[in-house]
Amino acid sequence: MSHEVEILLALFVVFVSAQIGAEIAQRLKMPGVVGEIAAGCLIGPSVLNLIHIDAPLEVLAEIGAVLLLFSVGLETRLDDLKKVGRVAAAVGILGVAVPFVLGGLWAGTIGLATPKALFVGVAFVATSAGITARVLQELGVLDRLESRVIMGAAVIDDILAMLLLGVVTAMQGGGGIDISNLMLVLLQAVGFVVLIALAGTRIMRHSSDLLEAPINPRSPLTLSLALCLGLAAAAAYLGLAAIIGAFLAGMAVAETRQRHTLERQLKPIEALLVPFFFVVTGANVKLAELASVEALTTLLVITGLAIVSKLVACGIGAWSMGLRSALIVGVGMVPRGEVGIIIASLGKQAGVITEGMYAAIIAMSLLTSVVAPPALTALFRLKCDTESAPQ
Repeated sequence: MSHEVEILLALFVVFVSAQIGAEIAQRLKMPGVVGEIAAGCLIGPSVLNLIHIDAPLEVLAEIGAVLLLFSVGLETRLDDLKKVGRVAAAVGILGVAVPFVLGGLWAGTIGLATPKALFVGVAFVATSAGITARVLQELGVLDRLESRVIMGAAVIDDILAMLLLGVVTAMQGGGGIDISNLMLVLLQAVGFVVLIALAGTRIMRHSSDLLEAPINPRSPLTLSLALCLGLAAAAAYLGLAAIIGAFLAGMAVAETRQRHTLERQLKPIEALLVPFFFVVTGANVKLAELASVEALTTLLVITGLAIVSKLVACGIGAWSMGLRSALIVGVGMVPRGEVGIIIASLGKQAGVITEGMYAAIIAMSLLTSVVAPPALTALFRLKCDTESAPQ
């Protein structure tokens, strides 16, 4: 079989599996993303071994995540985020500090040296904006107050997670931490977010004509996608997740008069590419590493810690919104998804964590991504039903 045929067959299997998984999940009253992740686990190397995660699939998965966050940004206005800025900051900061401390303390109790324990703690930290964003998008609640807090907190969460990762990585070699370099990284990250969120949105608000071209009727879409990819690359260059740049690009374009047209034009592209991200995320787990009582116990413990630490910390950060809204925000910040997987992969490559710990962290990231969406769906529906009920 030629390499070209192998690639096309893998794309076919992934895409069809995603559609079947999403359909089954939705029939079971769960978000489609749950079915897509489960489909990835099933067709991946751990079970049916129908696909191998290679460069083409990884690239498509990355593009899918970037497009997803760009479309979420299109539905997020800067003025709406400003209204929840203080709450989002509290949620983001507490949602990093508490999981990091609890994760590091747990790793220390099982015998890991402090630098390695802190590295494990970082894997507990970052929320997956992609997972939660897809659920909020499916529910049609991106314009709600809770959703704006979650997305705003996710940006803060990512900046702090990357800074923490820089600190604990520097500690692994036994040398000192370069404080000046870390401060430079932090200033670059914060400066990038503030510049695009404030200046970028203002420029686009007063310059909608920049997206128009008399020759190509699809210029708004093509130019917006170019901006999306450019800012995603810039974010990655600065050490942030690429999806943060894509989200900010969407926010900037959301200020133009072509916003709703772009939302409609993006739907078919999303339908093709976004499922690759979730299927590949599911296929990355190695179930064989969890085939023992000790490994399963470790998995249950770290998953419990991961869920409780985010739920409680972020819920406290959003407490001023009321109990139900705070609970929604807490659950929305639970999924670790691709961010936890990336950090675990870095730890494995550096020899900081073992294969067993790596598998447990990967599985924890996936379990939190699978458990949170149905809970988030149920909480939003309950709140909407309560608000619509006659008083």
